[in-house]
Amino acid sequence: MKLYEQFAEELSALIRSGQLRAGERLPSVREARARRGVSASTVFMAYQLLERDGLVHARPQSGFYVSAQISAGTAAPASTAPRAEASEVAISELVFEVLRAARSDGIAPLGSAFPGPELFPLPQLAKATFAGLRGQDPQTIVDNLSPGNPRLREQIAMRYRLDGVQVQADEIVITNGALEALNAALQVLTRPGDTVVIESPAFYAALQAIERLKLKALEVHTDPVAGIDLDALREALSRHRVAACWLMPGFQNPLGSLMPEANKRALVALLAEHAVPLIEDDVYAELFFDRQRPRPAKASDSAGGVLHCGSFSKSLAPGYRLGWIAAGRYSQQVQRLTLMTTMSAALPAQMAVLNYLETGAYDRHLRRLRTALRARMEAALATIEASFPQGTHVSRPRGGYFLWLALPPGGDAMALHRVALRERIGIAPGQIFSPDHRFSHCIRINCGHSGSIVLPALQRLGALTHALLREST
Repeated sequence: MKLYEQFAEELSALIRSGQLRAGERLPSVREARARRGVSASTVFMAYQLLERDGLVHARPQSGFYVSAQISAGTAAPASTAPRAEASEVAISELVFEVLRAARSDGIAPLGSAFPGPELFPLPQLAKATFAGLRGQDPQTIVDNLSPGNPRLREQIAMRYRLDGVQVQADEIVITNGALEALNAALQVLTRPGDTVVIESPAFYAALQAIERLKLKALEVHTDPVAGIDLDALREALSRHRVAACWLMPGFQNPLGSLMPEANKRALVALLAEHAVPLIEDDVYAELFFDRQRPRPAKASDSAGGVLHCGSFSKSLAPGYRLGWIAAGRYSQQVQRLTLMTTMSAALPAQMAVLNYLETGAYDRHLRRLRTALRARMEAALATIEASFPQGTHVSRPRGGYFLWLALPPGGDAMALHRVALRERIGIAPGQIFSPDHRFSHCIRINCGHSGSIVLPALQRLGALTHALLREST
């Protein structure tokens, strides 16, 4: 073991044992060098190793500090048990009702879909927009129509390849956010009346897309930690004629589950065996807390049957609405569909993100973003443990910024949603994550906003939950 690795291992043990607590400042490089009798580079490399492991984070002009750790704490919610039959979906009105209320001015955005705007490099992106458009050749306006700017597509393809995923630039189609990519994939793969496999609970936008296209949803048992149950999926595929699967193997919304890599490989093999394409919704891929980004299911796809959808909206530029799809053997069909519908993603957004990526600043931003989100999640978990009634179960994701809470018996998510709104707190009740409005005792919490907003709202939400439970008994 090298000197810097040995030093990092000793500090790691102190942090994991609690002897160094969250928020404590590590000795400066100069102090540590003097105490240990090692070079400054040894200390700095040790701190960098700890930072990559998510154990410490750097504060500009201040030093390195111990990061909050995701602890065992309250038990995770139980696995789901959906019904075994495909069903029509009628969810949109309820979703619109919830989202409309949560967008009102002055609402604590615990039910929103995006983390706090202060986490994103918006001034730098604005400069990148002007730089990208200055002196633009008119011909490039045509070049940036679907499938999108060639340099941007190559940048995205390069990031795939750095992670060991063999994706070529000509497979990628740039879209107006990941949602356009996901909807285009679903439209290419299905016809009205077809059955689509989804997780249980499922992202409400997937349910809305299934409803809009007059498809049927087949929910499959999903574990809050490891994701969709492959045995249950195998059984579903043997009993039903399935046109496509829309799944989130990485940091699933709303559960936060992460499929192990071996399960992802088995998933791709199982679907290939049944000739069922996979729409892989991977918009939270960059928001991991461990040392390395989890490899997507797409990494195991040799037949082009995985349509991998990503986005910069959750990791870099929410309002720019820029996503993409690596559509495998369906790339040309997706490209034609986008040309017939939205034509292309906006040129300024493409140029802004391209120029920002080419500066090399993206990965530095991501490291800061992951550290902030992890700290905010840990603070939210601690507040939930202290504020909510005994018997509340909460997920403990290894990335992202959503928490899935199962309230104790008698808990009513819609009732909590309504009383919380009167207190200027927005939440996402569990009923919007199922075709038949199940999960009435569950809520999804966005903990990606500032602690000054989220923590008092969670404390009040816990008190409201206590009061509702008393009323129901």
